[in-house]
Amino acid sequence: MFRRWVARAASVLLLLFLASLFTPVSARGSDREKPKPYALIFGTVWDPDGHPVYGVKVKIRRADEKRARWELYSNHTGEFAQRLPVGKADYIVWADVKGYKLPSGRRLKPGSEVTVHIDDDERSDIGLHLDW
Repeated sequence: MFRRWVARAASVLLLLFLASLFTPVSARGSDREKPKPYALIFGTVWDPDGHPVYGVKVKIRRADEKRARWELYSNHTGEFAQRLPVGKADYIVWADVKGYKLPSGRRLKPGSEVTVHIDDDERSDIGLHLDW
């Protein structure tokens, strides 16, 4: 009885496997929507000595706006990345170091803002350099 049940289960599994080999790829769910294109600003926050800085708030706004539209933090290697809509636009990127102290107790001052021009679905790499 048990052997018959195992044999039937094995034959069903074999049939399912063979059916999956002959099923068209389009029927397997690979016709998902293509991801929307995007532009990317990728950057690194640096201290005055040239070391990457973790946990600094980075703000990004369109050049024609007054307030930041995106806020994010630098990771353990000082890096950050923000997806942006595709299309021609200028963006202003800066570091907000209010209340930020290094583990050594030293305080940092924000460096200059960086202007980034985006034309299409592209990546722009920048660096934010802080001051003492």
